Amino acid sequence: MIQNYCHKYSVSAMCAVLQLPKSTFYYEASDKDTSEEEEITTLIVEIFHEIRQNYGTRKIKHELYKKGFQVSRRRIGRIMEEQGLVSKYTVAQYKPVKSPCNESEQGNTLNRQFSQDQARKVVVSDLTYVRVRSKWHYICTILDLYNREIIGYSSGPQKDARLVQKAFASINGNLRDLELFHTDRGSEFKNQAIEELLETFNIDRSLSMKDCPYDNAVAEATYKVIKTEFVYGETFATQEQLNLSLFDYVHWYNHIRIHGSLGYSSPIEFKKKHLNKVV
Repeated sequence: MIQNYCHKYSVSAMCAVLQLPKSTFYYEASDKDTSEEEEITTLIVEIFHEIRQNYGTRKIKHELYKKGFQVSRRRIGRIMEEQGLVSKYTVAQYKPVKSPCNESEQGNTLNRQFSQDQARKVVVSDLTYVRVRSKWHYICTILDLYNREIIGYSSGPQKDARLVQKAFASINGNLRDLELFHTDRGSEFKNQAIEELLETFNIDRSLSMKDCPYDNAVAEATYKVIKTEFVYGETFATQEQLNLSLFDYVHWYNHIRIHGSLGYSSPIEFKKKHLNKVV
């Protein structure tokens, strides 16, 4: 009762009226604060491990809010430090060797129009690396700019056009729905088979300017996420193990992982919300 009226009356006056020692009130308040701190700490630890040690204070704050707790990022950071919770994003990254440049005269049709209002119209792609035993293998993903969903992916021991073809083959639905395919100028995206695939399904081509990662910023940002959350520090025993782990990660990325650019929704959740609005 005293706690509810602290903003209007002094604690001393209310304790005098209720004939309650001030020490009793402060003891109970302290006990309540300790209980709340323990509950929040438990929730932060649970959230951190549920999201595969990937979220920092900003996203954990959002997850706590969904559970009914308004907690500052500073407080979350303090608790994480006390509990030894270190996000994968604090680990330094390393850079792969660049592939030869695709010297095609094709221009940048996308022109950094990264916000799209229709699903499965404009997609972007890139490749990254992962260790399988003592060798490098590679991952290719195809990303829908509409909701940042990974709609196609593949992995294999060679960084070549066949890896890109496999990623296209994994896409569910009609490839004729796609209108534009944008990538950087890596040589793996320059291949007669890929050109024939795009021509068959009437998909236009777009290439970033040479040595300009900003022209493919969404793909670059997504690969930073994949490297940090999935690749870094991992060594897979076999290609089959990598395939299974990648399948699991892509499902988690699309259905569970929240994205700040999507209003803290997952790609699938974002698409469902907007489809319902259209209906």
